Amino acid sequence: MQQRNNIDISIVMPAYKQEKYIVENLRELELVLKGMNISYEIICVVDGFVDKTFENAKKTKSKSLKVIGYDENMGKGYAVRYGMSQASGKIVGFADSGGLDYSMLPMMYQHFIWYDADVVIGSKRHPASEIIYPWYRKILSFGYQIGTKILFGLNIRDTQVGMKLFKRKVIQKILPKMLVKQFAFDIEMLSLAHYFGYDKIFEVPVQIKYDFRGVSTILSKGFIRMAFNMAWDTLAIWYRLYIRHYYV
Repeated sequence: MQQRNNIDISIVMPAYKQEKYIVENLRELELVLKGMNISYEIICVVDGFVDKTFENAKKTKSKSLKVIGYDENMGKGYAVRYGMSQASGKIVGFADSGGLDYSMLPMMYQHFIWYDADVVIGSKRHPASEIIYPWYRKILSFGYQIGTKILFGLNIRDTQVGMKLFKRKVIQKILPKMLVKQFAFDIEMLSLAHYFGYDKIFEVPVQIKYDFRGVSTILSKGFIRMAFNMAWDTLAIWYRLYIRHYYV
């Protein structure tokens, strides 16, 4: 990671099959960042050249935007790490493409200033959050957070929202050690930050309206497979961290 002193914040936006929405998402994100009156960069990582997401993202004209990608779909965790490795900001974070209201970013940034935070994350369970989310995903999300608290000792109500900010030194410490490419990379990032002593982690409210039409339901094979992979990756992180001491 190279740092240019004039960049206050770098935001990575991973994108997969977002050809219809990527331009709108990038413009919305930049509009919010411009209003914060800080220096910024946006790094859009196209996670596989499977449609016109890359070409459409390139149409977004901005001096603060870099669009990068690769041929094969590798998973959201890989895309975030790939983008963060090229980030220059004092604060480095990521924001999902679609579903999220980026207007919460100024509050997240202010938490860094006010509390000298190591990590600031969006949280669906913050009392002020406004979310439209299927009931079964709420239940599974709650169960997952209980499990991660037991396994990793994280006093966090929600680890999975796709909007997080990290102090640069935290990313420099944990990024080379990370392995998860897909399902549980959020918990790997947070558990490693906590393990290495960066435990000033703060949650802020978010506004989320996810459209799950066409997405696997709770009884579908796709959803069951995703839930299994998520649990497997999470247990693998715990094993590497506390049994093998791989990350050390």
